Amino acid sequence: MGTGRVGLLLLLLAAVLLQPLLAAAAEGVVRIALKKRQVDETGRVGGHLAGEDAQRLLARRHGFLTNDAARAASRKARAEAEGDIVALKNYLNAQYYGEIAIGTPPQMFTVIFDTGSSNLWVPSSKCHLSIACYFHSRYKAGQSSTYKKNGKPASIHYGTGAISGYFSQDSVKVGDVAVKNQDFIEATREPSITFMVAKFDGILGLGFKEISVGNTVPIWYNMVRQGLVVDPVFSFWFNRHADEGQGGEIVFGGIDPNHYKGNHTYVPVTRKGYWQFNMGDVLIGGNSTAGCAAIADSGTSLLTGPTAIITQINEKIGATGVVSQECKAVVSQYGQQILDQLRAETKPAKVCSSVGLCTFDGTHGVSAGIRSVVDDEVGKSSGPFSSGMCNACETAVVWMHTQLAQNQTQDLVLQYINQLCDRLPSPMGESSVDCSSLASMPDIAFTIGGKKFVLKPEQYILKVGEGTATQCISGFTAMDIPPPRGPLWILGDVFMGAYHTVFDYGNLKVGFAEAA
Repeated sequence: MGTGRVGLLLLLLAAVLLQPLLAAAAEGVVRIALKKRQVDETGRVGGHLAGEDAQRLLARRHGFLTNDAARAASRKARAEAEGDIVALKNYLNAQYYGEIAIGTPPQMFTVIFDTGSSNLWVPSSKCHLSIACYFHSRYKAGQSSTYKKNGKPASIHYGTGAISGYFSQDSVKVGDVAVKNQDFIEATREPSITFMVAKFDGILGLGFKEISVGNTVPIWYNMVRQGLVVDPVFSFWFNRHADEGQGGEIVFGGIDPNHYKGNHTYVPVTRKGYWQFNMGDVLIGGNSTAGCAAIADSGTSLLTGPTAIITQINEKIGATGVVSQECKAVVSQYGQQILDQLRAETKPAKVCSSVGLCTFDGTHGVSAGIRSVVDDEVGKSSGPFSSGMCNACETAVVWMHTQLAQNQTQDLVLQYINQLCDRLPSPMGESSVDCSSLASMPDIAFTIGGKKFVLKPEQYILKVGEGTATQCISGFTAMDIPPPRGPLWILGDVFMGAYHTVFDYGNLKVGFAEAA
């Protein structure tokens, strides 16, 4: 979720929190269970917020220790053998987040554990002007006996939003490990809607100090320096079945052998900052394209690559722009009604509410799906792509109104609007596919360390919704990162869900093995 990529994190917007799982640990090892959420329609976001949890951006934080003595004993034994374990929750396969505690007594927060950034931030109790802060837990410095004032201003810009505030220092508990004197950012401004709807409160960066805002020491560095982990290694396991069991786990100080098959293939970190390494060829159905550098990024929901290759992939899987599809759906289903309303001299701002795709706020149409942020939390749904359909409708109204003013015939107007729909780019680059075509789609393989890591269609296609409302979204999105940093692939949760990932800080290498 590092700068400029969080975009896909917001790929979600409305899901159900999975049951939280306990984080147990023992000396030298930290195991953190992750919570997960599946992708929903809103998730196109990028930043990923979305679904995944769009919600990924939305709700977030409820936590969850289990009092079952047998489970506790089992977890403790695993922690002693493998490291400190943090359970994660999965929101729509788009947001994976877990709990931490800051201060004394502890104040609980849910965070994205993000290998694509390096700072820790949570909302501040002094965040008064951003609505997003009121939807999440806020840090109260005055209630912590271990708080130390810093006050240095800070800001972080992500692909889908930005936060700003100031640095403070306090103790931070991750799993059962307490990190002393950790610098972090108290966010006093979170202007993006992405953070308002997210399931998480903040972000805990696990990247290198080289990309740390304010040159602060990342929390992982302090875990190692303070002797809180046995080995300078942490590993991720993401459960891609959002409705089944624990969302995932991070193990600090070790590796859980129950979460992978075979052996890991390791490649050296080639550029510190992100966890960047050289990647070989990318194959589409066995056909070679080109290789370049890549980063393993737990804070990005999808797989991001150069436009030239993503275009080839999406052509092979029959992907079309989500926005174009929504636009054509509006024209096909509501085009005649919209024309009739305009000919009846209905005010353009009221047309989309009149046909039922938007609600009218007094000046213009507003997506009826806004309420779904709340409705989805209690298991309801306002229907697929409601906000997208509203936006497409209002765009079509503008086009049609202009054409009618030029005295064009009905057939010519509808034909022209369909042509314009084809030109509409998806705002975050996501593309939809025909769910019934998965069986005919090719495997996509990434060559890492001389070994091919294959993704099958069911692994790189994200399903949003249920039953007849199900939509399928391509797990690939384009982003052209210029030299010298790029071109670059970002291997996000789609890839890390298929392959257990080890971040070896001591030996500066990254390892991948088939997830179990």
